[in-house]
Amino acid sequence: MEPRFGPAGNAQSFADAGFKATVDAPRWLANMGLNAYEYQCGRGVNVGEETAAKIGAQAAQYGIALSIHTPYFINLSSLEDERVEKNIGYVLASCRVARAMGATRLTVHCGGQGKLSRERAALNTIENVRHILAAMDDAGYTAQTVCLETMGKQSVLGSAEEVFRFVATDDRLLPCIDFGHLNARTQGGYRTEEAFSALFDLMENTIGVARARVFHSHFSKIEYTDKGEKRHLNFRDTVYGPEFDPIARQVARRGYTPTFICESAGTQAEDALTMKRIYEGAKAT
Repeated sequence: MEPRFGPAGNAQSFADAGFKATVDAPRWLANMGLNAYEYQCGRGVNVGEETAAKIGAQAAQYGIALSIHTPYFINLSSLEDERVEKNIGYVLASCRVARAMGATRLTVHCGGQGKLSRERAALNTIENVRHILAAMDDAGYTAQTVCLETMGKQSVLGSAEEVFRFVATDDRLLPCIDFGHLNARTQGGYRTEEAFSALFDLMENTIGVARARVFHSHFSKIEYTDKGEKRHLNFRDTVYGPEFDPIARQVARRGYTPTFICESAGTQAEDALTMKRIYEGAKAT
């Protein structure tokens, strides 16, 4: 097995080529040389199961592994009854679409700290994830893996240490390492190969090598302020980073087979292809 590469949603070039429907995306991506795609439900699950099934059929035909980004409205740090039920509802709605598509991974945001202590928010998150997994089991959604994402703002739960801690609580979870987010929340702390090596060591030591090898990932260059993430950029950026090369070298050296979803602004498909070529170069050396 090899790492997979693909975009989050449709790049501007997809529309420029005359395509209007995501059902055409798998063929377009395969022709580019990509093999992954993350369907975006961040603003709500607004796709029907019939359309989802058509996208899934095309993805299967062209060898595109699908994942789904669940709604941004999820906040795992709150244990208020209404919020807990809404979180579960958002995930189950995403699972319905995922099953229709044949998508096996769900990317889920953690949530803000708010007025809670950091530890209280972390414990609430662990409890909320337990409720979500139980609801998925009860509904028969056992083929989907929840991937908890590292986040870009310091006021939001989602440091590497926090996400690995959450994921360690259940074997059905995986981390979604967003390298741009981590670099933004640490003010450029992920620029060297040593930093990425330490990150991967921490992941292996917290969740085990077997799950670490197949982590989910988002990658883009991200502008940041002293509070963390400001906006996504593309590979033309030479200021904020991070760069993909040291990540590729570590992934190749360790024999990891993650799925890399590129979230560049507008050029996510082209930049995903660049990432694939960087990895292939790293593996060849």
